[in-house]
Amino acid sequence: MDAGGGEQLRLAAVRDQLIREEDSIVFALIERAKRPRNTPAYSAAAAAAGSLAEFFVREAEVLHAKAGHYQKPEDVPFFSQDLPPPVFPTKGRPKVLHPFASLVCVNDAIWKMYFNELLPLFTADGDDGNYAETVALDFACLQALSRRIHCGKYVAEVKFKDAPQDYSPPIRAKDTNALMNLLTFTAVEEKVKKRVEKKARIFGQNVTLEDSVGKQDGDACDSHCKVDPKVLSKLYDMWVMPLTKDVEVEYLLRRLD
Repeated sequence: MDAGGGEQLRLAAVRDQLIREEDSIVFALIERAKRPRNTPAYSAAAAAAGSLAEFFVREAEVLHAKAGHYQKPEDVPFFSQDLPPPVFPTKGRPKVLHPFASLVCVNDAIWKMYFNELLPLFTADGDDGNYAETVALDFACLQALSRRIHCGKYVAEVKFKDAPQDYSPPIRAKDTNALMNLLTFTAVEEKVKKRVEKKARIFGQNVTLEDSVGKQDGDACDSHCKVDPKVLSKLYDMWVMPLTKDVEVEYLLRRLD
């Protein structure tokens, strides 16, 4: 994430990035919804590679690492063990976060949530045999979700710098409940849920020349959307925002080290 002005991290830049990440998540889910569940892609294979999904993500992350990915704190690999260094030069970026930011990771929780809970909510039952394409689309979803959630490191840094007098005492006391209370703004979260639901409704419409685009709304429109907009609201309510706050708390607990 760009700091948004030299080495100073700015709240407006963080907020804009979070809103753009919403777009990436909505579009990634819409793309994945083109294919049915395709359960065999997630079954352990006879080889030691595990499932096709796990194999694909591992191998894709190796390629991404060689190309210079995973150099930013919000880009966190799911399989970080033995990733190769970049083959090509990468541009240095201003260090705006605490050095411990690289150790903050909730990808295990994201992985379990995506495959066990989210995927059945927005994909149809069935098996069309397109397993390679399916896991490639899963990888895009996982990346978008992980990037959005790990942007919480920047949110935490901005909030700490805005009010160190509020955050420092619970950080020193290792009081996770107090930190979670400081980080929770219910009214803001409700707006985010409504915004992602609206984006799913708008982005997911089937557009034809005969349609009056934008005039449909509510349940009538939702039934024709490529992904049920309410799934996006639930995704953010139950997983994206709570996991983001977990990232923020974990980051803040190390902030004074």
